[in-house]
Amino acid sequence: MIRFGLALSLLLPAVLLSEEVPKALPVDPSEITPDTGPAVAEVAPSHAEARPLPAGEVKLNIKRSPNSDAPKDIDHLPEGEDAVRLQIFLDEQRFGPGVIDGKPGRFTILAVNSWNESHGYPPNDLTAAMDGATRTVTQPFALATIPSAAAKWVNPKLPESRELQAKEKRMSYRSYAEFMSERYHTDVEFLQQLNPGVNVWNLAPGKALIVPNVTPFLIENLNGGRYEPEPILASRHVVIDTKINQARVYESEPTAIVVEERPDGSIRTKPNKALVAAFPITPGQEKFIKYGKWEMKNAVQLPVWRYDKSLLETGKRSNNAFNIPGGPNCPVGVVWMGLSVPGIGMHGTSDPETIGRARSAGCIRLANWDVVALTDFVRPGASVEIR
Repeated sequence: MIRFGLALSLLLPAVLLSEEVPKALPVDPSEITPDTGPAVAEVAPSHAEARPLPAGEVKLNIKRSPNSDAPKDIDHLPEGEDAVRLQIFLDEQRFGPGVIDGKPGRFTILAVNSWNESHGYPPNDLTAAMDGATRTVTQPFALATIPSAAAKWVNPKLPESRELQAKEKRMSYRSYAEFMSERYHTDVEFLQQLNPGVNVWNLAPGKALIVPNVTPFLIENLNGGRYEPEPILASRHVVIDTKINQARVYESEPTAIVVEERPDGSIRTKPNKALVAAFPITPGQEKFIKYGKWEMKNAVQLPVWRYDKSLLETGKRSNNAFNIPGGPNCPVGVVWMGLSVPGIGMHGTSDPETIGRARSAGCIRLANWDVVALTDFVRPGASVEIR
């Protein structure tokens, strides 16, 4: 996907209900009111386009790199099909492992530890999660057909220039390989490994690919609307941990982890039932991070990004700015969650492979599939603590 650095995201949610480019937009996310745009329609996910494959049918020859970012003190990290099983299990449990690629690293271990914490298992112990993966992810791969709906979301001629992008109807995928990799929570490199005899850069609707057998991210269900506040979801609390690059969702503000000593002298950690989800993130650069407790003010699909080169480079607003339309290749991804601190929010990204590495100039970035999943857990009114 396109690789532009994200800076202070002056985000403008636009409601793309037609194929027209938005004309008049607010200039700052702090000006967005909760009743902007139509409500998001609830659409049930579907696996209809994918047929699970028998276990063992897909042959993987993937070894972890010696430079893997997985903690060195963790033994018996799974490889190959078992690694994909574990990543899919965590993803489906909403403890995001990052890109599903069969090479568990730092984010997979963070996801295991968060899942362990919520269930009362010790940190850095893969036993319970791997057992759950083995029992529930019996078919880790599927044969998926590129749907006809993909044609509306792919534009190989998407320009690089911001000025020309502002004239586009949407920031589409540049290829069907990008469409399918994001749909199945992976990257193009892994798709090519799964499909060695296929030129993944020369695909079209109706073609079939082997993909991770995970619940697909259905971008065609996004209508550009806003997410309604819901009392239960609005009462939740998100902790943005900038030290480990993870967003953790709690039923309420987290309390200390309860550890008890058993009669035999062993230590047991009580399940932290308040922890309901966790996702990998990229925080802002240190000098731009807005530490503290904030409120989520709004959440919208397919936001429009106001690109102002002067503002990004000097901090001064100019009149020479462009409204970059919404879409998967918009630098702020497919969902924007604005916070009560102006200009800062949680949002998607045009480049999920860089989550955890590249840093924005203030906002919190998630993979597009994760930021959409996050809307199942929190809505406007929720508290967000950046620490």
